[in-house]
Amino acid sequence: MRILVADDDRNIRESFQWLLQKNGHDLHLCSNGEEAVDAVQERRFDLAFCDVMMPGIGGVQALERMLSAQPRLKVIMISGQADIATAVKATKIGAYDFLEKPLNPEKVLLEIKKLEKQRAMQAEMDKLRNIVEYEYRLVGDSPKMQALKEMIRRAAPSDGRILISGENGTGKELVAREIHKQSGRRGNFVQLNCAALPRELIESELFGYEKGAFTGAYKRKIGLIEEAEGGTLLLDEVGDMAPETQAKLLRVLQENEFIRLGATKAQKFDVRIISATNKDLLAEIEKGAFREDLFFRLNVIPVHVPPLREHVEDIPDLVQHFLTLYGLRNGKRPRRFSAEAMPLMTSYHWPGNIRELRNILERLSIMTEGEEISAADVESVLGPAMGVKTTPQKIMHKSSLPLKEQLAGFEAQVLQNAFAEFHGNVSRMAAALQTDRANLHKKLKKYGIK
Repeated sequence: MRILVADDDRNIRESFQWLLQKNGHDLHLCSNGEEAVDAVQERRFDLAFCDVMMPGIGGVQALERMLSAQPRLKVIMISGQADIATAVKATKIGAYDFLEKPLNPEKVLLEIKKLEKQRAMQAEMDKLRNIVEYEYRLVGDSPKMQALKEMIRRAAPSDGRILISGENGTGKELVAREIHKQSGRRGNFVQLNCAALPRELIESELFGYEKGAFTGAYKRKIGLIEEAEGGTLLLDEVGDMAPETQAKLLRVLQENEFIRLGATKAQKFDVRIISATNKDLLAEIEKGAFREDLFFRLNVIPVHVPPLREHVEDIPDLVQHFLTLYGLRNGKRPRRFSAEAMPLMTSYHWPGNIRELRNILERLSIMTEGEEISAADVESVLGPAMGVKTTPQKIMHKSSLPLKEQLAGFEAQVLQNAFAEFHGNVSRMAAALQTDRANLHKKLKKYGIK
């Protein structure tokens, strides 16, 4: 750590020098407050020990000027007099701590170790915050993406309910987060996946419950609507919501109030409702699976997220974005694509959209060696059977395997992609692949997909 010591007592300065340099710290010594302020204005320090009584400007005045120059600097005041009033004043100005002379070396080192841990924790938090901010970005400047960004810019500041539609893996949640970010709402962004929860649990998750509302309700639970107060609630996969829950949600949206399970008094709320679905809700209404009146309540502002095949010109930017993200996560320099590899990415049809692209890039960044990802690396992951345009010679080379093995490999890849796309939800996989669940379970077990 870079540490400054300001004390007019030469013996104190020499004691600090012996103790701190012995423990590997970068030390700067000052004999008065003016020198300390000048030093802080010229270079950055992690920690400062500042004597209260010094010639010229006093320690408290020096503290004020040092914090003005470096607001995040931790300053520990030291004094030979147990002056409570001075300690209180220094603390109000921003002193980190107050130590009395004669100083205990072990106490000094303990304070430094505490700050080292805090600094390491802060650095990790800053890293995670940067990763999260980088991850949740809308990437792409194609006409489709520009139109989507313009729609978000217009819709975000209002309180109108938004229905986001689009195929699986297109980034509907990301769009919802961007709307919340640009809305200026100070509350939380809260998400409920209506397809992932059993229908009997969705109501308790949304509205919460009182103690004793049902068997197992040992204490009161706050629902997601309350958790999102002043913010945004995303109802993801709203097309999979049970009919009875749809009726209750409609009433909540009409009255702008809800009742916890087991309670008798209704509560008003201020929450922006955003819904997302990969289904055609108008077709679901025709089938009687979705309420028409709820649809019109949710679909005040419709926003459509295009599939990746409709804006393939954004793929190079998306590739760079995800490779940089994995580099940030792993603390390594991001990989790069060779000139021959990128056309393979743009020629693939990406049925799983951006989610599939992201999974493929993560696999490539982990499983390939060297800084550059080659065309051969991409082919080994995608494979000609998955739609990559390859030469007849390469196809003949791949086709040297028996037909039964090739078909099994293709089947395993389809199941693996579907498993990732639907987050392991076998019921939704079976519906999408038009097969029964029992057969699907056997196939997943056969190929070790779990």
